[in-house]
Amino acid sequence: MAVLTRGGGSRQDAAMKRGQFAAVFAIVVLVCGVGGTAAGIEPPSPGPEDRCAVCGMFVEKYHPWVATVVFADGAQVFFDGPKDLFRYLLDLEKYQAQDRTIAAVFVTDYYRVRFVDAKTASFVLGSDVMGPMGGELVPFETSQEAETFAQDHGGQEILAFDQITLEKIPK
Repeated sequence: MAVLTRGGGSRQDAAMKRGQFAAVFAIVVLVCGVGGTAAGIEPPSPGPEDRCAVCGMFVEKYHPWVATVVFADGAQVFFDGPKDLFRYLLDLEKYQAQDRTIAAVFVTDYYRVRFVDAKTASFVLGSDVMGPMGGELVPFETSQEAETFAQDHGGQEILAFDQITLEKIPK
């Protein structure tokens, strides 16, 4: 025997609708993503055998600097820091990746030490903070944090993702 609710439906109908709503909500979260992801993709962490796609260094021990590119097919490549990430992105042909579709790009926020969407991050150039291979583009989730860092550490310039060129990358 079904018990009718106010709207004329049964409790079973109400429970089914709640279940359907929860399923739709979960799908929306997976597709749209939530904080810390780009394009709904959860950034992968490197393992002990993962190497920088540009210089070949093992990246796991440089966790505070790791950057990664995730391709549409789910494959990923890691970098020991943002400068090698940009060397790769700005010369995909050299790394035989020109025909691959990039789904997301992540860098590790300097203060939070967690992955953030590289395309919305701000990068400080020319500071006194060194990465695993010397001078580095220091990434921040917000431009305000990048400005504070630049003042505190002698940063020469704050750049958005699309302002970084091969000429700007520290040697």
